[in-house]
Amino acid sequence: MIILAVDLGKARTGLAICDKTEMLASPLAQISEKDTEVLIDKISSIAQAREVELIVVGLPKNMDGSEGESAQNAREFAKNLSEKSGLVVKMQDERGTTITAHNYLNATNTRGKKRKNVVDSVAATIILQSFLDSRN
Repeated sequence: MIILAVDLGKARTGLAICDKTEMLASPLAQISEKDTEVLIDKISSIAQAREVELIVVGLPKNMDGSEGESAQNAREFAKNLSEKSGLVVKMQDERGTTITAHNYLNATNTRGKKRKNVVDSVAATIILQSFLDSRN
């Protein structure tokens, strides 16, 4: 099943995708868009073009496992994305993914503008890989 992951951000949103075998998550794109409706349209178009069958949205829980305003916003976004795309949208705990993404980028010595351009798609890849691992 082709699965698309979304790391929702206020200014930039990262996307990652896996192939039909669900073996490996890969970074796909980073979208710079603050307007939620436009962002949902863009993601829906990408999902259709890539023949995506399921979407996973990162759920930004607090470190104690509780859900704050960001988590509620992510849930609302996922609901609207599901309605627009016609696809099932699942939530995946994303605690620590941005920190892990920065650690990966440190390890590969990715700095400056290049880092800013990929960190969200790397975070989406981590979200998707966590989702894939939980299914196996």
